[in-house]
Amino acid sequence: MALPAQGPVEGPCSTPPVHTEDAVTSVHPVDEKLHPSRLVPAALQHIAAMYAGVVTPPLIIGQACGLDIAGRTRLIAASLLIAGVATILQAIGVRQLVGSRLPFVNAASSAGIAPILAIAENNAKGHQLPAIYGAVMVAGAFCLAVGPFFGRLLKYFPPLVTGVVITLIGVTLMPVPVGWAQGGDKTAAGFGSMRNLALAAFTLAVILLIQRFGKGFVKQVALLFGLLIGTLAAPFGMADFRGLASAPVAALPTPFAFGAPVFQPAAILSLCIVMLVLMTESSAGMLALGEICDRRADARTITRGLRTDGLATLLGPVFGGFPTSAFAQNVGVVSLTRVRSRYVVAVAGSALLVLGAFPVLGAVVSLVPMPVLGGAGIVLFGSIAVSGIRTLSEAGLDDSSNIILVAVALGAGIIPLAAPTVYTQFPAWAQTVLGSGISAGAMAAVMLNLFFHHLGTRSSTAPALKSS
Repeated sequence: MALPAQGPVEGPCSTPPVHTEDAVTSVHPVDEKLHPSRLVPAALQHIAAMYAGVVTPPLIIGQACGLDIAGRTRLIAASLLIAGVATILQAIGVRQLVGSRLPFVNAASSAGIAPILAIAENNAKGHQLPAIYGAVMVAGAFCLAVGPFFGRLLKYFPPLVTGVVITLIGVTLMPVPVGWAQGGDKTAAGFGSMRNLALAAFTLAVILLIQRFGKGFVKQVALLFGLLIGTLAAPFGMADFRGLASAPVAALPTPFAFGAPVFQPAAILSLCIVMLVLMTESSAGMLALGEICDRRADARTITRGLRTDGLATLLGPVFGGFPTSAFAQNVGVVSLTRVRSRYVVAVAGSALLVLGAFPVLGAVVSLVPMPVLGGAGIVLFGSIAVSGIRTLSEAGLDDSSNIILVAVALGAGIIPLAAPTVYTQFPAWAQTVLGSGISAGAMAAVMLNLFFHHLGTRSSTAPALKSS
């Protein structure tokens, strides 16, 4: 009888066989290069989750600065381009200098919108974007300078502080979509008409219905479907197709197309405060991704990630970009899908680059009527406030000192919204800083946190990371 074939004998000196399957599984999920059949759909899901957030800041800021459709199209293209570059740098990295090497998505943050609108209000038409871009560039340089030491500063930005700021971002931005729902242009004859309000309400209802009855991917992109259906349902004449006809099919953003940057101290201070908040959000996002991906984000990882934020924020205004930070919704996509490959995000960043190189695609977005954008904006900005409330729920509000801190900081942030003329007798620099609810609330939260939890105590509210 033939004896069965025997495998290699295992012993103290034997070498275990190497199986192809084991060799494949030894690659960390973050570094895994997926087959295109999995890579492309996963990348598209990231783009769907973030696209509305990427185009929102240029749409809002362009509208506030009185840009025509061509101008808003250029801003959208620039935001897509900068988002693509920043996302690729984060995912792939450059040696030990730049990039967290995590599936980390970067783009223009909505957190900068409110203070940027305050800067726009304090400058004459035609001089608004140069003042904005000057402040953004200095904020980027500030991020580069502070980034290597930011781990030590995290204890001054616990959930108590960041929760207040994120809540105020959502609350102070809420008048923006309400104005859009009325038509966007206060001087127009139909501003506030029932037709505009009905279209906004219809768009909001579509988003709610998709969110309630949609499944999987459809549910995740409810906002985009709401914008699309609302635009298609808009009465004839509400969507302006002139910008689509005049937009070039392919073109790269022109450096300083809106003028050379102007550096105003008050505007710079306002955006540097916001940059601290964005750095906190990015650090928290990297820490969360490190846990989700089973690859801990240490101080060096966070430093490289923040350096990417700083570079994108510093260089972005050259082409028309705005303050750049993490996109929390994409952290949620990684957590939900469990697809942890950073190459998926790199492909998504490459797609954003392509979108930014074709302004005609940005013109398509600018076709969305203002009332449609208003209905979707209520969901978008309301969700930001909810994120802040969720952060505050983890901040120990059973302590009376924390309750007082949150109450006063929120009050300081809501004052400019409730009484817009309260600071009219203040100097111009103070009006810019205090006139933004986010800046005022952030400063109040940071100072009160120092007063209650740091001055005269040896305890800290959050562990500091070691600087690289």
